[in-house]
Amino acid sequence: MPAAAQPAHPEPRPGQDARPSSGPDAAPHPGPDVAPPFGPRPDADTGPDAGPHPAGGVGPRSVERALDLLDLVADAGRPVGAKALARSLGCALSTVYHLAGPLLARGHLVRTAEGYAPGPRVPALHRAHLRHHGLGAPTGELLGRLRRATGAEAYHTAYRDGLITVVDTTAPVTDTAHPFAPGPEVRAHATAHGKALLAALPRARRRRYLAEHGMARFTERTITAAERFEAEMAAVRGQGYAVSVGEADPAYTCLAIAVPDRGDGIVHALSVSLPTAGFARRQGAVRAALVRAVPDFPALPES
Repeated sequence: MPAAAQPAHPEPRPGQDARPSSGPDAAPHPGPDVAPPFGPRPDADTGPDAGPHPAGGVGPRSVERALDLLDLVADAGRPVGAKALARSLGCALSTVYHLAGPLLARGHLVRTAEGYAPGPRVPALHRAHLRHHGLGAPTGELLGRLRRATGAEAYHTAYRDGLITVVDTTAPVTDTAHPFAPGPEVRAHATAHGKALLAALPRARRRRYLAEHGMARFTERTITAAERFEAEMAAVRGQGYAVSVGEADPAYTCLAIAVPDRGDGIVHALSVSLPTAGFARRQGAVRAALVRAVPDFPALPES
């Protein structure tokens, strides 16, 4: 594993501004690099959505901005400079430093010579996510075996409390162009894993999910009509697996099978994706590998 990049500037003390004092991202500052003890900075967001904060920051809008910043860094293929973040967020450079300060202090971000990158706290959050799903290393090993058996990227997806999430995948984190990355799945109705999970739900809960999340069209093959989607759900339950041929992304086709109920209130699915061009000749072998993998899905840990 490569050594961690050393920060280009010392991390700020609590309450200290996160901006560097020199370099391409430096910004002029009228006085000492210390935040005012009370109230927002002059450059902080204000308005109807910016409420008081007991620590002297601002309200929900600032939280959303900080999370947007974190998402931008997480989705990038390399460290991101403060100026690039400011352009993407549509805010002042000083606001980026202000938002990044707590994320740096808590380990969600690190600052390198090239810019901001995900920090050491991120892997711990992922492990916590797996733990809350009653999962861990065995699931990753199962996905690895499924990938070797099919030559296609493998995924674990879950439905919980009205949300569908791609929990884990064998796709390299550096492959930012891959269409199915870990995180919230916003195209469930157009993916095989989403179909497999939704088909396992009671009709009322499935309809509620679709009403809340919509059925946007992503390609000419995406199913967007409720009646047709219900017919698709019946077909999935009848054949025991789901397939999406270019419905979320025309270049990819995916197959999925829901995992039998583990009694944890979570619906799980295993799936693989492969180029649509080679789907017809590989469908049978890929489906057979999925069928073999499902019984090996980890059982619910004993309490």
